[in-house]
Amino acid sequence: MTASKALRALREAIVLEHLESENEHEFDTAVGAFDHPRCEIVATGQVFDGRAEVAAYYARVHDAFPDRRSTLVELRHAEDAVVVELELRGTHQGGLRGEEPAGRAYRVRETVFFVFDDARLIGKRVHGGQVDLATGLRA
Repeated sequence: MTASKALRALREAIVLEHLESENEHEFDTAVGAFDHPRCEIVATGQVFDGRAEVAAYYARVHDAFPDRRSTLVELRHAEDAVVVELELRGTHQGGLRGEEPAGRAYRVRETVFFVFDDARLIGKRVHGGQVDLATGLRA
């Protein structure tokens, strides 16, 4: 059974507000979009579970890439998710995983699965991006 049009529209609005709050560096709003915040970075195996861990992850990303912004490339609906492809841009100005800041601008693509339980956002799985970013910053 597919999600109703109203449910799909609600989920899409939640995801778009979440993405915009990330771009505006309003991380309390970004974290607040989740019923229970959970963010998985698939490429590195990192899992941030709970409000404090996800908020700390956003703080570290912002310290490393203070001008980071995403542009929506594509948005699709799945039975229990909204899937987005994003283009990320920014400048590596601080360490994220212990590396020295490269000072380089970057542009990478990533795919994010926003996982829902009915109308409740319960998780975010980030695919790609991180590996491309690490490779590009070392170049």
